Amino acid sequence: MTTLVDPQRLIRFGSEVLASLDVPAADAGLVADSLVTADLWGHPSHGVLRLPWYAARLRSGAVRARTRPVLVTDSGAIAVLDGRDGIGQVVADLATRDAVDRAQTHGVGVVAVRNSNHFGTAAYWTRRMADRGCVGILTTNGSPAMAPWGGTRKTVGANPWSVATPGGQHPPVVLDIANTGVARGKIYAAAQRGERIPDTWAFDEHGVPTTDPEVAVHGLLAPMAGHKGYGISFVMDVLSGVLTGSGYGTDVAGPYVPDLPSRCGHLVLALRIDALMPDEEFAARVDDLIVRTKAVPTAPDVAEILYPGEPEVRAERDGATAGVRLPDRAVSELSELGTSCGVPFEDTVLTGAV
Repeated sequence: MTTLVDPQRLIRFGSEVLASLDVPAADAGLVADSLVTADLWGHPSHGVLRLPWYAARLRSGAVRARTRPVLVTDSGAIAVLDGRDGIGQVVADLATRDAVDRAQTHGVGVVAVRNSNHFGTAAYWTRRMADRGCVGILTTNGSPAMAPWGGTRKTVGANPWSVATPGGQHPPVVLDIANTGVARGKIYAAAQRGERIPDTWAFDEHGVPTTDPEVAVHGLLAPMAGHKGYGISFVMDVLSGVLTGSGYGTDVAGPYVPDLPSRCGHLVLALRIDALMPDEEFAARVDDLIVRTKAVPTAPDVAEILYPGEPEVRAERDGATAGVRLPDRAVSELSELGTSCGVPFEDTVLTGAV
């Protein structure tokens, strides 16, 4: 069973929970908005199901409630930022804004981030860069989720990455993918719904395919596209962890681990479009590509061709009206969290259920 809730009430609940844990109001609002936006986009794996995980890490001190990053290197177009175990969304917001600001001056801005934390869905940040007239590229690493190709022990993260560009007369073009067949959060989401998962998503701890999400979260995720997914993920760890001076490989802890520093890193790149061609020329060209792509004849049982980023725009529009759908298990966990923080979930959110 699921419950439809008003997204604005859900954002308020998340903000109040985080504020009760000493997170400044503006930062709490940013984190809550990023999580609910993921739910609105149809990606509950990166939505409010993660709020209890964040709360546990704040309580243990693994994440600092007051985020105070330090600029380690400032080399004009390139900077290195130490997040100092601050909240991932707050660090990512600073890094992406700084990268775009540097691109305004130099045509390109690059910010390497070390010692950060989970920042939600990567597209939340690259879309912001696209909205400011840049091609936004963001990579991050994460805790081990899959084995190296041919191995039986997980040492390689899903290490997602995202690219976003303005879409001309269309909404932005956005790609956001993990290098596993699915993000681990999708398996947690399936467990919350009490659903089985496809046997192509994950293996148990012995390398045997499983359809049980509870087994899968303790096992190995399957890489996307076989050895190619492993190879891309390895390179993303080089960019996000090795190059930034942050943790890499088995040194990175996930957001569901309550008491260990994450040590994850990010690499942010902003390319100012008008440094390459006039904005209006790019807009016309990307519009043409989108129109041509959507004009391709569809396969049987396919109603329409969609370009990357279009499904999320439609889902967000529908969800803003219809509400966010929360599984009963998520409602229960959020209710327990709210009670522990003095923020009654039932009063804040369920009274506005739609």
